[in-house]
Amino acid sequence: MSWNICVIGAGKIGQMIASLLHASSNYSVTVADRDLQALSVLNRQGIATRQIDVSDDHEMAQGMAGFDAVISAAPFFLTPNIARAAKIAGAHYFDLTEDVAATNAVRELAADSKTAFMPQCGLAPGFVGIAGASLAAEFDELDSLHMRVGALPLYPTNALKYNLTWSTDGLINEYCNPCDAIVNGQRVKTAPLEDYEVLGHDGVEYECFNTSGGLGTLPETLEGKAQAVSYRSIRYPGHCDILKLLLKDLGLEHRRDLLKDIFEAALPRTDQDVVLVYCTAKGRIDGALREKSLINKSFARTLNGQVWSAIQVTTAAGVLGVVDLMRTGGLPSTGFVRQEQVTLADFLNTEFGRLYRAGDVTEQNKAA
Repeated sequence: MSWNICVIGAGKIGQMIASLLHASSNYSVTVADRDLQALSVLNRQGIATRQIDVSDDHEMAQGMAGFDAVISAAPFFLTPNIARAAKIAGAHYFDLTEDVAATNAVRELAADSKTAFMPQCGLAPGFVGIAGASLAAEFDELDSLHMRVGALPLYPTNALKYNLTWSTDGLINEYCNPCDAIVNGQRVKTAPLEDYEVLGHDGVEYECFNTSGGLGTLPETLEGKAQAVSYRSIRYPGHCDILKLLLKDLGLEHRRDLLKDIFEAALPRTDQDVVLVYCTAKGRIDGALREKSLINKSFARTLNGQVWSAIQVTTAAGVLGVVDLMRTGGLPSTGFVRQEQVTLADFLNTEFGRLYRAGDVTEQNKAA
């Protein structure tokens, strides 16, 4: 059965989602945004568009009528409005948000819904939750699960060793908001930029530290089942120290508007990027203490005649993989749906989840 999808947001990720859906025989797609210039880019590719005001619930609900599902690729602060309109329109709802408050609003809307509401479906949260939960499920007794994700420039040149590859607002949220975790078996909030560690992969050294939002609902699911669960962002060495200078010493954690202006004025965007997912779990299997790791490394690539960045591909594949599972009956069709309800094998076998296979995620899992 084919689905008719409405994508809200014609930015970089929205364009990638729309391109993949447009190339699939299982979907038809329309992209909605108020930015006519962004929509015109999609029109030239033969993708249907419509102008819509996402701040008007009634107008959005009317615009969503007749669609099987709505995917929000809009900024996190618009999430409650878009999810509410999807509910009124009777469509399944998916989004990419890392914002905890926005996710809680979606969960409330899902409580009595006749359709499914599945937020946090991108890379992190999203794919990393699917990967982490599947890794944890291999243990009879789980002690710890540590998940780390980085979207990084292939060729860092500035002191931060970083380029903008996705939403600046979302990036600042990660650096400033409290982080969900499990510590000593209890669900807690930890401080961003703390729990610093160094790791290496393929001869490259990285640093990792706490950031907000990447775990999704995993702390709820694993509370009482694990002693430690964490999420950390991967960066090149030196990034964290500069962030602490900006956010703590200069007080920009209280001036997010100014920090956004500085980042967008000083940090160029790049499509030459790499996405690294690095999950490690420890626990007991058949009575023996074991450790397993799952690693996935994705690069920019050409799809359907266009060059897409690694963060675009991994984020779009994250949400479309679970959309495909919903379409084919592999996920609950009503209420709130969590990422950890998806098995990694099922995800990787979907039309879009296969895009992660270029990162050898299955081979890494077998080797662990």
